[in-house]
Amino acid sequence: MTEKVLDAENWKLEALAVVKDIENHVKSITVLNGTDQQIYFNLTTIEGNDFCIELSGSGFRVAGKSYNQKSDENEDFFETPYSLLDHVSPSFHKSFGNELLSKLTDLSNKNL
Repeated sequence: MTEKVLDAENWKLEALAVVKDIENHVKSITVLNGTDQQIYFNLTTIEGNDFCIELSGSGFRVAGKSYNQKSDENEDFFETPYSLLDHVSPSFHKSFGNELLSKLTDLSNKNL
């Protein structure tokens, strides 16, 4: 029996928070319908690669290598969307670092 972590509505809220966190580091991301056990995203990396991503109580995993494909038996789960993106998108690391540097520069300039 699968453990229920969140209900469908709370999975949707969690998914929207993930979108907000990573939307600057992907070409596109949309939230698909979920259940009480998981929710899915269609995601296109900066490089233009499409994935269907599952978010569940076990974490994030690639469910398929194209939109709406949930047939990949990949059991590699990632604790955060950042670790998953670091695995599937070589440009993510640079994008994330550049955004962090920009925010730190802005903060430093405000303190001058």
